[in-house]
Amino acid sequence: MSVEITWIGHASFRIAGEGAVVYIDPWKVTGEPHDADLVVLSHSHYDHFSPEDVAKVSKDGTAVVAPHDTAGKLKAARAVAPGDRVTVGDVTVEAVAAYNIGKAFHPKANRWIGAVVCLDGKRIYYAGDTDLVPEMNDLKDVDLALLPVGGTYTLDAPQAARACEVIGCKAAVPYHWGDIVGSANDARTFVDSVSCDGRLLQPGESLTL
Repeated sequence: MSVEITWIGHASFRIAGEGAVVYIDPWKVTGEPHDADLVVLSHSHYDHFSPEDVAKVSKDGTAVVAPHDTAGKLKAARAVAPGDRVTVGDVTVEAVAAYNIGKAFHPKANRWIGAVVCLDGKRIYYAGDTDLVPEMNDLKDVDLALLPVGGTYTLDAPQAARACEVIGCKAAVPYHWGDIVGSANDARTFVDSVSCDGRLLQPGESLTL
């Protein structure tokens, strides 16, 4: 079974398999697809938590999982913390730690998250807004890693490339570039330097696992 991963832009992705459609941090979504079985929100910053965009992708029965401070702002969202595991239909989401080291934008104490989305036999890791944190050593069997490369608030390109080595992922896609922070050069630098299969997507483009 194949899984299609679409980069909507910035830090927003759509993951579609035979069993379900998952959105991660939907923001600046075009149209109103209303096709999400599950929405995963990593934290409460406006470029990751957009109630308007959550509404655009949601339908009757859409589940939403988010950290506690974010879930409390949405009706019927399920609150999760790093280490939690949630199953919604054919999708399992493993919440993982995402935080900064040595800067204050994303404190560890907030218990914000990245996520491993398990769908149709594929494991896709979305890092969230994070630095190279020790918890990445615990990730296993990652088919695709989605990693921020813009620096300032997150990993920069060299750090993200190092994260790929730590994770041991088979393939990787950069995000957090082209809007707010991060350049196309950051994305190209990442793709050119990773030891795994680096994929550079433009907004709206997809790859298939």
